[in-house]
Amino acid sequence: MKNKSKFIQISCDGGAATGKSTGAKMIAKKFKLKFLSSGLLYRYASYSILKSKPKNKISFLQKKFKSLKYNRLKNINLHSPEISRHVSLIAKNSKIRNILKKFQLNFSKKHKSCCIEGRDISTKILPNSDVKFFFKCKLDVAAKRRYKDLKRYNSKVKLNDVKKALRIRNISDTKRKNSPLLKHADSVEIDTGKLNKQAMLKKMTLHVRKIIDFKHGH
Repeated sequence: MKNKSKFIQISCDGGAATGKSTGAKMIAKKFKLKFLSSGLLYRYASYSILKSKPKNKISFLQKKFKSLKYNRLKNINLHSPEISRHVSLIAKNSKIRNILKKFQLNFSKKHKSCCIEGRDISTKILPNSDVKFFFKCKLDVAAKRRYKDLKRYNSKVKLNDVKKALRIRNISDTKRKNSPLLKHADSVEIDTGKLNKQAMLKKMTLHVRKIIDFKHGH
């Protein structure tokens, strides 16, 4: 049996387009952790609702997420403007959040060494995670980043519209009643406006190694 202390769980939180997905994926790869993006789960929930228009969204999503294989999500385009608009509406729904929370908790139980990113991972999903990161950057930086991503799917996208949508989403995320976007007291802040990818990975790696050494009593 594996030594329990060898397991490591990392939670990454932050607002829209703060670079948390990039950072979380890089650190997961570096330490060979199973990776999960909670944002992708919410987008998949939106995609499924918009596609099937179920009468009862809750029982529909319960069934969907019971049999969902996370790896399937990378084969679906979940980044349409319609999904992006819809996702902030369902993110306020506590019953939907509970369905997705259950999926994430099952994932973390199945994969003892994992990295999960989202908006409430450190505060609600994995409050006992070994390492917590909080990603932030200025709105202008986030908007340019998201704009570049969206251009791949839609050539007509406008930077101003992206910036406006991000501002609205961030206000919605921080002000919502259920699981708002908060920085956990133990979180290490990663300002992606000031760090390039290499510097970001270096800062995260040093912190993770420090925690692993502490955990193993080195």
